[in-house]
Amino acid sequence: MSSDRRYQVFVSSTYEDLREERQEVMQALLELDCIPAGMELFPATDDDQWTLIKRVIDECDYYIVIIGGRYGSIGPKGISYTEQEYRYALDTGKPVIAFLHKDLALIPVGKSEADPESVAKLMEFRELTRKKVCKFWERPSDLGSAVSRSLVRLINTHPMPGWIRADKAAAAVAATEVLRLRKTIEDLQAKLAETQLSAPKGSEDLAQGVEPFPIDYSFEAYAADREVWSFNRQLDFTWNEIFEEIGPLMLDEAADDRIRAGLAQLVRTRTLDGWDEDPELTEFGSPRSFAVSARDEQTIKIQLRALGLIEQSKKARSIKDTRTFWSLTAYGDAVLVQLRAIRKGEFKPVDEGSADEAPEAEA
Repeated sequence: MSSDRRYQVFVSSTYEDLREERQEVMQALLELDCIPAGMELFPATDDDQWTLIKRVIDECDYYIVIIGGRYGSIGPKGISYTEQEYRYALDTGKPVIAFLHKDLALIPVGKSEADPESVAKLMEFRELTRKKVCKFWERPSDLGSAVSRSLVRLINTHPMPGWIRADKAAAAVAATEVLRLRKTIEDLQAKLAETQLSAPKGSEDLAQGVEPFPIDYSFEAYAADREVWSFNRQLDFTWNEIFEEIGPLMLDEAADDRIRAGLAQLVRTRTLDGWDEDPELTEFGSPRSFAVSARDEQTIKIQLRALGLIEQSKKARSIKDTRTFWSLTAYGDAVLVQLRAIRKGEFKPVDEGSADEAPEAEA
C-alpha cells in the first residue's frame, strides 16, 4: 500500500455483542494505515442518524460488515440498520467485504438472537452477503489477520481514491501536471517532426518537380582571332534538376557565392553538351565566366525556400562574416535522397572480359 495514501473504511456491525471483534478490526485497519469509521466514532450531531450514516459511507473507500449472532435493531424500512447500511453500500457501488461467524451454534446465548423472526432475518442477511466477497471467523483474534489479508487484496483488485495529506496532494497534482505537460510536449514534437518531413501547407500550388523554369545566364568565349565575345542565353531546367545540382552543396551549409557557382555549373554543363549543335557557337572556343542572372538566382532560392526544401542556416559564426548561408531542411534532405540516391539495377557492373573493351592501338 502507498505510504502517502490512506483509505477510509466503514465498519458496520451490531455493537454490544461484537465490541471485542470491532476492536480487533479497528486495530488491523490502523496497522494498515487505514482510517476506520464506525458509529461509535461519530460525534454528536443535529443530523438524523440515517442521513449521517449515508454521508460517512459515501466518504469511505471500502465497506466492512461483521456479522455475529445478532441481527440488530429494526429500522423504519423493516430491516436492521446493519443490513440497511450494507444494502446502501452495495447500491452506491462501494467495494464490500463481509465477515461471517463460521458456526452460529458456538456463539454464547447472550450474544445470539432468541426471536425466531430475527433469526430468520439474520439467516437471510447472511445469505445476501455471501453473494459478494465474504470471509468466516470463529474467534475475535481471527478477525485481525482476516481483515488485513482481505482488505489488501480488495485494494489491489478494486483501487479507490483514498485520502492524501494536503502537502502530498499538492506534490501529486504537480507531478500529474508535469506528466501531462511532458505528454503534450512529446505530442507536439511528434507533430513537428512529421511536418518537417512533409511539404509546407500551400506549397502544392507552387511550381516544382518536373515543371520547367527558364534560367537567363551569360558567358564568354574566344573567337578564332582570340577576341573575347559575350553571350546571353536562356535554358529551361526542371525544379528537380536545379535542386539535384545545388542541393548537395547544402548538406552542411552553403553561402550565396557557393550556390551561385553551383548554378553556373548547371548552365555550363548544359551549354557545353549542346555546343556543337548551336551554329552561333561552333566558331568559338574556351567558354568561361558562366553566370546566372541575379534575378533568377534569387528567384530560385526563394522558390526552394517556399517549397520547404532549404532554409537560412542558423549556425553561429563570426560577426565579421556577413554572408548569407543556406542549408537543407529535413524535408529537403529527404527529397534530395529520393532524387540522387542510386537505385538497385540503375547502373550495370563493368564486365572486365566483355567485347566492349577498347581496341588496342594500331602499331
